[in-house]
Amino acid sequence: MKRKLITTLGAVALITLLAAAAMAKEITVRGRLQRTVEAGGWVIVAGNQKYLLLNAQRFQSESWFAENKEVEALGETKSDVMTIYQEGTPFEVRTMRPFVQGGSGGNQNESGKLTRVLVTGDSIVQAQPDTAILTVSVVTQARRALEAQQQNANQSDAVVRALKGAAGAGAEIKTSGYSLQPIRVYKEGQPPTITGYEARNSVTVVMSDLTRVGAVIDATAQAGANDVAGIAFTLRKDRPARDQALGDATREAVGKAQVIASALGGRVVRIVEVREEGVEPPRPIFQDQMQMRTMSAAATPIEVGTLDITSRVQLIAEVEVAK
Repeated sequence: MKRKLITTLGAVALITLLAAAAMAKEITVRGRLQRTVEAGGWVIVAGNQKYLLLNAQRFQSESWFAENKEVEALGETKSDVMTIYQEGTPFEVRTMRPFVQGGSGGNQNESGKLTRVLVTGDSIVQAQPDTAILTVSVVTQARRALEAQQQNANQSDAVVRALKGAAGAGAEIKTSGYSLQPIRVYKEGQPPTITGYEARNSVTVVMSDLTRVGAVIDATAQAGANDVAGIAFTLRKDRPARDQALGDATREAVGKAQVIASALGGRVVRIVEVREEGVEPPRPIFQDQMQMRTMSAAATPIEVGTLDITSRVQLIAEVEVAK
């Protein structure tokens, strides 16, 4: 009975060993490296099959270890290993190297070794503004609040009519602010005294015909506007300028990588990664606040100037350096 029990246990152990051997099969895999949804995960894509690398961190310090890189790996499949997403067959790699079609592979190219360079490219593009934003105000004062308000209403109505006529049909005109506040006089040791009231009505105009800006200022001044909060020139249709800045920055980055490769006695093999670090939109050009003139024989001169659109690109290039 005891001998029979030992024989049975030996058979179970043998079956377990055979099952483990079947589950851990050593194979050679050739395919492309790809990232996975697993945290820090990598797979080798070989045709329609994916092999999930269980020990990818062992090879990630190699210069050739990169996305879409052709590799050849020797290792064992681990069908008994469970991962979060089960993206591919679990694969424990013993050896891995770059695979060159029709060649012997290896950690280096036949002509030299590979390294990576990180460069940035900057660009500034100047563009003419296509939009002007102007805010004019009517400010009135009177001893009584109602008087200040009524006087302001009459002057503001005249200013808006003059503004519409001078700015043209395509202009956008809207009220941007209104206030009615007491005018206080402060004396030391005494409570403030209200001596009158001030009404302020502000109107903003957005216009694309920049040649009319000076005429708008003069027309509204003659109609009763007595304050302007400044003029801003901006670029609404900025896509062409932004694209040009981005393209120039990218070309500068590529040129830097080529200069570095040449200095090392090598060449740029490929661009591994390009990252846009941002295109700074054009900042409006502001002219200082000015007091409106009530009458003037000469037209108000307005100089528009140019806007700066900046872009920066970061680029990683793979460089082949001669042995």
